[in-house]
Amino acid sequence: MSAGDLRLPEGGRIDRGRPLNFRFDGRWYRGYAGDTLASALLANGVRMVGRGFKYHRPRGIMTAGSEEPNALVQLRQGVRTEPNVRATQVELFDGLEAESQNRWPSLKFDVGAVNNVASRLFPAGFYYKTFMWPKGFWESYEVVIRHAAGLGRAPDRPDPDRYDKMHAHADVLVVGGGPAGLAAARAAAATGARVLLADEQPVFGGSLLGTGERLDDAPGADWAASVVEDLQARDNVRLLPRTTVIGYHDHNFLTAVERVADHLPVPPPHRPRQRLWKIRAKQVVLATGAIERPLVFADNDRPGVMLAGAVQCYLHRYGVRPGRRAVVFTNNDSAYGAALDMADAGITVTAIVDLRPDITGACIDRARTAGIAVYAGEAVVGVYGARGLTAVDVQRLDDAGTAVVSLPRRLDCDLLAVSGGWNPTVHLFSQSGGRLRFDADRSAFVPDRPRQAARAVGAANGDFDTAACLAEGAAAGRAGGA
Repeated sequence: MSAGDLRLPEGGRIDRGRPLNFRFDGRWYRGYAGDTLASALLANGVRMVGRGFKYHRPRGIMTAGSEEPNALVQLRQGVRTEPNVRATQVELFDGLEAESQNRWPSLKFDVGAVNNVASRLFPAGFYYKTFMWPKGFWESYEVVIRHAAGLGRAPDRPDPDRYDKMHAHADVLVVGGGPAGLAAARAAAATGARVLLADEQPVFGGSLLGTGERLDDAPGADWAASVVEDLQARDNVRLLPRTTVIGYHDHNFLTAVERVADHLPVPPPHRPRQRLWKIRAKQVVLATGAIERPLVFADNDRPGVMLAGAVQCYLHRYGVRPGRRAVVFTNNDSAYGAALDMADAGITVTAIVDLRPDITGACIDRARTAGIAVYAGEAVVGVYGARGLTAVDVQRLDDAGTAVVSLPRRLDCDLLAVSGGWNPTVHLFSQSGGRLRFDADRSAFVPDRPRQAARAVGAANGDFDTAACLAEGAAAGRAGGA
């Protein structure tokens, strides 16, 4: 394995028989069909992919989905160029061209990084207080400020592509194609109801694609594929992959954007690039999953700091090691599974640092059996490495967990996988007018009382056990189709 090659020799949901060439910041790389731009960059050892919006600090890939905050790129060239696209959502195609943003003259040497050196002089919102006089000069100031802090560049010529719209009616609209959503769609379809299933990913399966979990004695991704095959065979079901539901309005009216040809170099003449769906549904099942919370510590924005669930996804779905030597920092059990998967993939897991002083159960037993050191009641307090992580500092916490009580212990690593628990994705439920409640056990807001004919199921409802997700989704699907 070369210094830049982090692709696993086997595994993943990619097609290794279809290599694809792509270019990032003027340099050519190779990936495979089924990769995203993010997974292909990680596989080639590219750690820094952008600069921070204001201080121009180095940024790396942090997640594997639409919640990605760092890896924003300029996609394509010429009249079809598109700014601020998340690399985690860009499907790789042959000849793809992308550039990093918010840097000059290059990503590695960015003049704007001087802002970080002088960051104490530039607190949040300082420009709105500093550049107020003379009053008539604000328009001149604004041009300079926005140029310094801007992201991508918009095309300067008319868009040559075509866009479409579609109206649809459904008895049951299922938003999210993970385990709960697939179970809901299958149960609703079995009642004879007209079912519409939408998911933002190109492949249905949700979390099952990014873990090694097994269902019915088969890999979870294979179970998902069998359910999708069953749904495709039914005349009363319409599947909408690459489709993001963006709005939940009154009277169960929802809007969605389908990316019809964004995964192609150029849209075919007979196809639109994107399609706006206007959907009226009798019942809506929200199976939108959950988003992993990060943990906050000094310099937690360095390339090499990633969410533990994202690391797991890159291993299982794309066959990519995001690093060679890892530390896991967590306050919950889910990150232990990620640590074990990393060890199985050949990543040296130096330690699991757990904020909880007392840890019991199978997770810690399995970690210790695998030879992974577990530091309970400790925290990562700082990191080292400018353009990529090289080490972290760990310190013990007092009994209250509010202060450090030991000298720092330095652990060498190029990957820090963090997990602060999970937040149900409740955006659409809130848009529908539904009320939320705070669940102290999960430390998260969960759906409470709906205002429209909507049900939140699975992780979107705060249930993170797969068996519970399947049961809850199936029950919602049957009720919606009744």
